[in-house]
Amino acid sequence: MSDARVLAAEAVESHLRAFFEGHSVEVVDYDLGPERREVAPGLRVLVVGPGPRSDSWAYVTAGCWAAMEKDGHGLEFVMTAHVRDQRFIEFMAMIAHYHCGGHQLDLEHSMPIGEPWVPGSACDHLLISLPYLHGPDLEHCPVPGGHARILWTLPVTTAEIEFRRRHGHEALEQLFDEAEIIPTDPFRASVV
Repeated sequence: MSDARVLAAEAVESHLRAFFEGHSVEVVDYDLGPERREVAPGLRVLVVGPGPRSDSWAYVTAGCWAAMEKDGHGLEFVMTAHVRDQRFIEFMAMIAHYHCGGHQLDLEHSMPIGEPWVPGSACDHLLISLPYLHGPDLEHCPVPGGHARILWTLPVTTAEIEFRRRHGHEALEQLFDEAEIIPTDPFRASVV
């Protein structure tokens, strides 16, 4: 792995550790496997435990920026969940592979996950949004030679994605606000 990739991943990790001071942070090196490794070499998933800033778990990619940056700017992704589970680490690897492997994600994009977020959940898509649970201090991450933007991957339902396609991203986010969804609740009802 190149020095630039290592430095970028270390910068993301350092940013997360500073933002989540007082939380445990576990670094999981994730190998996408022999057929997909080149898409995001050196991918790490940072697993942040509950603590003073949040009572939820956060899972953050470190490696997408290095694989996809343009003119020093690129993305990493955060998912917030109710528990620590290997499943969420695997989802983050799936997001990294999807993003770096030809389906470049960005704000207001979505992706199917092919199964419920957790067994029994109606949420089977991810919506790329601003990290509202954590704010702009998490979102804006300096890395050597540029800046990584950490965007939220919010689990949503097929019906919510269909609504967004017809009425727009802002209209869907307004419904989330009105319904006061708990975004870490895997069994929340669809807002449409």
